[in-house]
Amino acid sequence: MKDTFKHRGLRQKLVEVVKAKGITNDNVLKTIGNIPRHLFMDSSFLDHAYQDKAFPIAADQTISQPYTVAFQSELLQITPGDKILEIGTGSGYQTAVLCELGAKVYSIERQHELFKKTSKFLPKLGYRPKKLIFGDGYIGLKEEAPFKGIIVTAGAPFVPKALLAQLEIGGRLVIPVGENVQTMTLFIRKGPKDFEKHEFGEFRFVPLLEDKN
Repeated sequence: MKDTFKHRGLRQKLVEVVKAKGITNDNVLKTIGNIPRHLFMDSSFLDHAYQDKAFPIAADQTISQPYTVAFQSELLQITPGDKILEIGTGSGYQTAVLCELGAKVYSIERQHELFKKTSKFLPKLGYRPKKLIFGDGYIGLKEEAPFKGIIVTAGAPFVPKALLAQLEIGGRLVIPVGENVQTMTLFIRKGPKDFEKHEFGEFRFVPLLEDKN
């Protein structure tokens, strides 16, 4: 698990790429520059780790494109200490970004293979989410609600009502909605039954599946 001078240089180039695509939040850019993305990937992909692309990981899942991670993180508007629920731990890269931004992270993963791997791996890098859970992201995490932010890292055919219900007033849900191609969608909770909705163009994600396997 080495992070070399070369890796750090490649990361700074990646920061410039992400910045050129429109990411402006300094803290988000800094985390992209800090986190050794190559360690979250199969070693055979080392050359690809700092390209702005999604790549396959275990259990037919992917590690999201850095721009997508930065985009979703920026939409959350995290301040240190914010309680954030992540649906889809995956490789743990987005989880690490949230931790680095100072969030108290609760993350749910439905693929057992990934859950086991990432649970062991994140602490080795010094990232300690509040809770990593093996379970169904569609139902969220009622016992820890409400959350300041909820981020969904897989394409959802619809917006799970449970997730909207678990947002605090003023809280933000960032979710890619759609079947084959998703529209990045932001919901801001304005009141008990009042949500403001914003849409931000098309993205591609692996599907969010119901029920854990």
